[in-house]
Amino acid sequence: MAGNDWINSYLEAILDVGPGLDDVKSSLLLRERGHFSPTRYFVEEVITGFDETDLHRSWVKASATRSPQERNTRLENMCWRIWNLARQKKQLEGEEAQRMAKRRLERERGRREATADMSEDLSEGEKGDTVSDISAHGESNRGRLPRINSVDAMETWANQQKGKKLYIVLISLHGLIRGENMELGRDSDTGGQVKYVVELARALGTMPGVYRVDLLTRQVSSPEVDWSYGEPTEMLTPRNTESFKDEMGESSGSYIIRIPFGPKDKYVAKELLWPYIPEFVDGALNHIIQMSKVLGEQIGGGKPVWPVAIHGHYADAGDSAALLSGALNVPMLFTGHSLGRDKLEQLLKQGRLSRDEINTTYKIMRRIEAEELSLDASEIIITSTRQEIEEQWRLYDGFDPILERKIRARIRRNVSCYGRFMPRMAIIPPGMEFHHIVPQDGDMDGETETNEDHQASPDPPIWSEIMRFFTNPRKPMILALARPDPKKNITTLVKAFGECRPLRELANLTLIMGNRDGIDEMSSTNSSVLLSVIKLIDKYDLYGQVAYPKHHKQSDVPDIYRLAAKTKGVFINPAFIEPFGLTLIEAAAHGLPIVATKNGGPVDIHRVLDNGLLIDPHDEKSIADALLKLVADKQLWARCRQNGLKNIHLFSWPEHCKTYLSRIATCKPRHPQWQRNDDEAENSETDSRGDSLRDIQDISLNLRFSLDGEKSGTSGNDSSELEGNASDRRSKIENAVLAWSKGISKETRKSGNPEKSDQNSSAKFPVLRRRKHLIVIAVDFDTTTGLLETIRKVFEAAGKGRTEGSVGFILSTSLTISEIRSFVVSGGLSLNDFDAFICNSGSDLYYSSLNSEGGPFVVDFYYHSHIEYRWGGEGLRKTLVRWAASVTDKKAENGEQIVVPAEQLSTDYCYAFKVQKPGMVPPVKELRKLLRIQALRCHVIYCQNGARLNVIPVLASRSQALRYLNVRWGVEISKMVVIVGECGDTDYEGLLGGVHRSVILKGICSSAMNQLHANRTYPLSDVLPSDNPNILQTAEDCSSEDIQVCLDKLGLLEN
Repeated sequence: MAGNDWINSYLEAILDVGPGLDDVKSSLLLRERGHFSPTRYFVEEVITGFDETDLHRSWVKASATRSPQERNTRLENMCWRIWNLARQKKQLEGEEAQRMAKRRLERERGRREATADMSEDLSEGEKGDTVSDISAHGESNRGRLPRINSVDAMETWANQQKGKKLYIVLISLHGLIRGENMELGRDSDTGGQVKYVVELARALGTMPGVYRVDLLTRQVSSPEVDWSYGEPTEMLTPRNTESFKDEMGESSGSYIIRIPFGPKDKYVAKELLWPYIPEFVDGALNHIIQMSKVLGEQIGGGKPVWPVAIHGHYADAGDSAALLSGALNVPMLFTGHSLGRDKLEQLLKQGRLSRDEINTTYKIMRRIEAEELSLDASEIIITSTRQEIEEQWRLYDGFDPILERKIRARIRRNVSCYGRFMPRMAIIPPGMEFHHIVPQDGDMDGETETNEDHQASPDPPIWSEIMRFFTNPRKPMILALARPDPKKNITTLVKAFGECRPLRELANLTLIMGNRDGIDEMSSTNSSVLLSVIKLIDKYDLYGQVAYPKHHKQSDVPDIYRLAAKTKGVFINPAFIEPFGLTLIEAAAHGLPIVATKNGGPVDIHRVLDNGLLIDPHDEKSIADALLKLVADKQLWARCRQNGLKNIHLFSWPEHCKTYLSRIATCKPRHPQWQRNDDEAENSETDSRGDSLRDIQDISLNLRFSLDGEKSGTSGNDSSELEGNASDRRSKIENAVLAWSKGISKETRKSGNPEKSDQNSSAKFPVLRRRKHLIVIAVDFDTTTGLLETIRKVFEAAGKGRTEGSVGFILSTSLTISEIRSFVVSGGLSLNDFDAFICNSGSDLYYSSLNSEGGPFVVDFYYHSHIEYRWGGEGLRKTLVRWAASVTDKKAENGEQIVVPAEQLSTDYCYAFKVQKPGMVPPVKELRKLLRIQALRCHVIYCQNGARLNVIPVLASRSQALRYLNVRWGVEISKMVVIVGECGDTDYEGLLGGVHRSVILKGICSSAMNQLHANRTYPLSDVLPSDNPNILQTAEDCSSEDIQVCLDKLGLLEN
């Protein structure tokens, strides 16, 4: 280690006061245990970049106390290991820089291709459009919202909402959520997000036009947490009794609904919740369906009242909201709170963990994929600041600010976007309760107005705790409230204060840096910041001018703000970057002018409040000058205080909810489509014959009946048959719709013959609704031979239940309906052995026909209207064809094609491609990424061990089709048993989670694990529940008896 004597000596010096470093790596991973280790701190600081002048100064001090000859082998070895870690960090940084460069190139290429498709030029006005939706508070000082009376504006808006009765669903899964006495800070999962979602639900429930708000979360019945978290329902009482809500109902208001999922008696960290998300979705879906019926009886005239929006908070809830949005066909909103890609970037820059180690610890890739899916599915992404959009969301494949601007411009011009979609970004800062805050008037000399009846209350205890630090406590107080984290930049603030003599003479500095018992018990990073502050106080001799109390309660914070305002002080947030800056709003509400960083959310807050100054957090002089200007200029101080108090209502909860509901109102209403049509048909008993035929033609657009089950125009072989005799087609449509979809013809209803009515009623619903249990065969084979063999085994295993009709069967596959008909008939089976067919990987749904004259299948076209959200259509197809050609150009030898379009296998909602050489095609994650970069939203699935590629709507899948059956026909998911192989198509993971039961046929389709799932974004083990009692495995090469044993254990067979 020649040439590094200075660092060796420094290492040796800190070894005298810290424990030995037996395992550098493990100590880094365990750095949050709360015990301060100078050694560990030094290692981290060297790796992240330490100021060499400080190191050299420490070396000089250490060299004076110990001879170089006394160094031992352990010290030399540790030094080498530290620098080895530093080299690894540099290597990781280099790799990350290459990845970022590759990402930029991919995005530019995708943008060019998307723009080439959308070839019309933008006008000059459109080129200047903003990247995202203008903030609720305007985009510049000149465009700031007018300062109007808050109460008058709210009353005007409230009058406009009368008559609306909205049902809103919020989702926040992790942490401990309850309405009162929230345990904020109990762990990393129970923080600011918990408080925000509870207060949002509470505030929305009091808004005019909102009838009910449900906040869905996890039910935790564990001895390690309070019993209240196990209560299924909790009503949120309004904070402000003078709310605008003037109409209450039996089920109105805001509620916390706790859905049981995951381990029943265990509190689970958010990183470990992923395998249980489908279970939550099924439970939440059941609750929403039941609540919609209840609300329908109360306020909907008997028709279900579906949610106007489902709002997911954080990645896990975003993933859940996307699945629920697809199952119910209602709009989705999403708030990230903190984003996975941003966290990944920060962790990689630190260099302490490799990408694989980060994913193992935080399940970060699963989180990122959930956030990408949220971008695919959301109508609106709600953010707190513009910085979140421009610096965090733009890291994602599914959001490009430049492409978003082009798409927005084309939408305004009513010009086609060729299947491209981008969610709208809405900046809505979090709300606050201000009605209980009384800004402090008077000063420290007792100028507060009092009278004989109301004597001045005694000073809060926290005031004396702070003022005991000061020689002159009546000087204006500069207040900083932040935890001792390097990112909060407190040391720079202390340096700025210490360097500016005029500022020291005019003001005191108060640092509220969390709570502590002893420095040694703090985490290494926090203790290092606190020690640096203490050293700076000593360096600049700031004793009597700086307060840093050890303890304060959350309830003391308003009193701290009041004390600062009483001294005519200033609040400062000097963080290097501040995502939002809630403390700035709190300070303004108490009448404090602000000084804040110019990086991040404070810019938006200052734009609205205009109550202070922005500073460069790296510039000590900028900080000192801004503080001195506000403290010294009393007129400026008073003007800033007045502006803050005047505009603070724009950050209130009512204002937040008003903007929030206005955004929801811009979403195109979506809900299950069959509800309106069915009800209209049921109620129109006096229509004429001609009207009846017109109704049938309208219905036939959504529910068409054909001889072979294929859609019109899906293949060349079927078009000639469908273009046959027009009267024949009309007759078949009429009979099919009347017999199957409605069951009872209008003539029968008019005649009032109950006997005929009973005879036809059995045809009103598909037969699967009458089954006690449903077996879903979803085994993914390369060939139909293996699938036929498995079907026979399952039929035999079902035994008596099949013959008696208590057990029904659904075939769920990547095959088309024509392929299914061909192999079922050729295999000696009957199509009527199945109640339903989920085809084309979940993009088509057919039922066995109850009318033998018309044909074997009925296609559910309501299902198509249910899944068509953001379907790219022809624009998507052209992009896929280009992609297939590019794969052939790059990897083919001798002109041999690798991926070719399969027109005969494609349908309106499934574009199929044959893969000639599965080993040469990019993994599914690469194709998904390419399409997202071009703003094309879809679900990409490799099927049949990689021999076929199906591209279907983004919220369609085989598992989602089962949820559709629950919503459409009331078929309980818990009564389903899904039969799968040991692996399968790339949508395999969706078939195993949820409240349904599963049987895994060991040894079947196991080759797909290496072929299709080897190069996944995240490992299957991250999302498959390992301890689920509803999942059973058979032995290798199972027989029908083995399957029967599993079905019996799952309670499917009575005998």
